[in-house]
Amino acid sequence: MSWTRVLVLYFLTTLLILTCEYLLDVFESLGVLSRTALTVHSADACGAARQVFMPESDASNFFKRRTRRSVRYYELQAEQRVKIAASERRREYNEEQRNEYENYVEEDRDEINERSRETNEQLREYHYDGLYPRYYWFH
Repeated sequence: MSWTRVLVLYFLTTLLILTCEYLLDVFESLGVLSRTALTVHSADACGAARQVFMPESDASNFFKRRTRRSVRYYELQAEQRVKIAASERRREYNEEQRNEYENYVEEDRDEINERSRETNEQLREYHYDGLYPRYYWFH
């Protein structure tokens, strides 16, 4: 039982030391720990500030450039326009074919009706005996 307490105490102290070292490294990298670190990094900070901060006009130009659409976007738009034009041509072609077929069917039906009407009229003329008044078919 005493060995487990010693072992747990050992691991806790090791964890505490490692955590403190890690926090010290973090604070040191931030430049918060000591004034000497601040003075050493102050010269570099001015150069870094010049790199980070820029005039307002440059910043607005940067954001304008960033909001531009990529070349891929315009390629996709062009492909989409080509597809839409092709589907429109296909639709017009199919509509034209359908109209031509409907016209053909209508003319064919009219011709068939005309032929059957003429045939019926000829049969009536042939079978007319002259005794009864003619019977006219109304269409």
